[in-house]
Amino acid sequence: MKPPPFDYTAPRSLGEALRALADAAGDGKVIAGGQSLVPLMNFRFARPGLLVDVNRIPELTGIRRRDGELRIGATTRQADAEQSGIIARGWPLLRQALPHVAHQQIRNRGTVGGSVAHADPAAEICSVLLAYGGRVEVASVRGVREIDASDLFVGQFVTTIEADEILTAVVVPPPPAGTGTAFHEVARRHGDFALAGAAAAVTTDDRGRCERASLCLLGAAPTPIRRAAAEAHLVGNELTDAVLAEAVALATADIEPPSDVHGSSAYRTRAAREMAARALTEAFARSARDRGQRKEAS
Repeated sequence: MKPPPFDYTAPRSLGEALRALADAAGDGKVIAGGQSLVPLMNFRFARPGLLVDVNRIPELTGIRRRDGELRIGATTRQADAEQSGIIARGWPLLRQALPHVAHQQIRNRGTVGGSVAHADPAAEICSVLLAYGGRVEVASVRGVREIDASDLFVGQFVTTIEADEILTAVVVPPPPAGTGTAFHEVARRHGDFALAGAAAAVTTDDRGRCERASLCLLGAAPTPIRRAAAEAHLVGNELTDAVLAEAVALATADIEPPSDVHGSSAYRTRAAREMAARALTEAFARSARDRGQRKEAS
């Protein structure tokens, strides 16, 4: 299929891009990798009158540390993030999740910012951003603002980014020392959209008790979701079978995943329970190994 007619512009500065999007008066779309938008246009689910190609804007790409935080330019390719030493060393949960994003060919073109802005409830990068307590920077002709991940996703493919705003960067705070992370998902085939998944980050003390926990489910609701009750239950406890079982029960008690040809709601719920259990178990184990290594080095 082919998309309906549209106008196209490829600005070389952010200011020019913002003016073009503002002039489109809600009828414009930003394109970078195009791995989600182009199929939607081909099926005519999306009909923008103007495409604003932001690939030629240098300040929108790159991976760097700034004031201790990870800053990923919106047009940074997912493949570049997957290979980044900065991300692997400081933000391993993102590194663990990225190989699950579609296929290598898609990651070569797909962008980090595009995945977040698209807001697919099964998107791996969205769940990691939420689990890490990150935020995005967005810009318009009206100025620049930040949106916390907890306030960003409001529905399936719906965010609080306005029609005249461009997502310019993804910003992730550093996890505390001794944090273990894990990402698990299940899909019909590798590269397919996840039927269910979980991203976990756990920080433990010298006794192996949880000091801080983050658990996010993907594919379980219209948006990725943090599981605050499960996180609170873990804090102060070691990961015994009983603690794990209760945390998983709290994390999945109220979820109602959709049913479709790929899996029923009941199956997806069971899969979410298993993915949450695996992610928490592995995150605790990695935190313990990190704690042991720090003791040996001291």
